[in-house]
Parts: sequence; C-alpha cells; structure tokens
Amino acid sequence: MNAFLVSTGVVALAEVGDKTQLLALVLAARFRRPLPIIAGIFFATLANHAFAGALGQWLTQLVSPDVLRWILGLSFMAMGVWTLIPDKLDEGAKRDRRLGAFGTTLIAFFLVEMGDKTQIATVALAARYDALVAVVMGTTLGMLIANVPAVMLGNFTAEKLPVRAIHIAAAILFALLGIAVLGGLDLGL
Repeated sequence: MNAFLVSTGVVALAEVGDKTQLLALVLAARFRRPLPIIAGIFFATLANHAFAGALGQWLTQLVSPDVLRWILGLSFMAMGVWTLIPDKLDEGAKRDRRLGAFGTTLIAFFLVEMGDKTQIATVALAARYDALVAVVMGTTLGMLIANVPAVMLGNFTAEKLPVRAIHIAAAILFALLGIAVLGGLDLGL
C-alpha cells in the first residue's frame, strides 16, 4: 500500500505545471471532448509507466543493493532539482485531428512522457519497491489526479493553482525520499 500511495503522491505533485499538463490543456481546448482525452491519458500513461516500472525492477537484478541505494537516492534528489525547472510543451507533441481526441492524446502523451521526470520517477520507484503493479497504478493515478482537472477545467486550472509552490513541495518530497534512501532509513517508503 505504501508503494501505491507514495507513487501516487510523488507523481501527482510532480505533474502540476509539467508539459503533459500543458498538453492536456491544449488537447482539451482543441477537441472539447474530455472523456476520450482522459482515456487517452490513462492508457498512454499505463503503457509508458508499465515499461518504466519493468525497467526499474530489472535494474534491481543488475546491481547490488548498496549500489542501487546510491543510484536511487541520487536519482530522487536529481528529480527534486528537475521538478523546479519549468516545462514547456514541445511543438512536436501536437498531432493532427485525423486521429481524433483519443488517438491524438494516446500518441502524444506516450511520446511526451518518454524520458520525462515522471517516467524516470517510475523507474526509481519500481526499483525501490518490490511492488511493480502498485507503483505503476500509483504513478498512473498520480498522472490522472494532475491532468484530469486540467482537461475538465481548462485554462482556469492553470491560472488558479499555485504552480510554483506545488513544484517546491514536490522537489522537497523528492529530496526527502533521496535523503531517506541514501541514509538507509526505512520509513515505510
């Protein structure tokens, strides 16, 4: 349960103001069909994060627990710094209308998530926990928690949330996770 809750919280916080949230806003304005967009976000994230989680689990087989602890601790701290860097929507993520709201969202979200901080966080969380399904479901839920309001409320969401404060909170959370892992602390994380 901890793997699921931590994964959900970390990704939900990290996603606020992320390029995928900006993409959700653009798609909502373009298609004005929230349900296919939300479904596209869900399936793209599930596929992307399942791949990332499997990679994280595989890494645990390659390196010793001590080396893995250092990799994870430093990765979480790097994620904290990365969270403080504002994202911009890549123009290449836009797809044409022929694919429809679902197809465009599915492809765009899957591609935009490649190498994104939440994908890297999913790799690290899956390596940290021996609970692949819980991590992937948690990171997917975190993505939906951050992006569904963007789809449903459009520009209102982006203008009203204290994005900088949320980024700072996410950065602090990543840093604390990194310190806990490096210190060998077992906080139930």
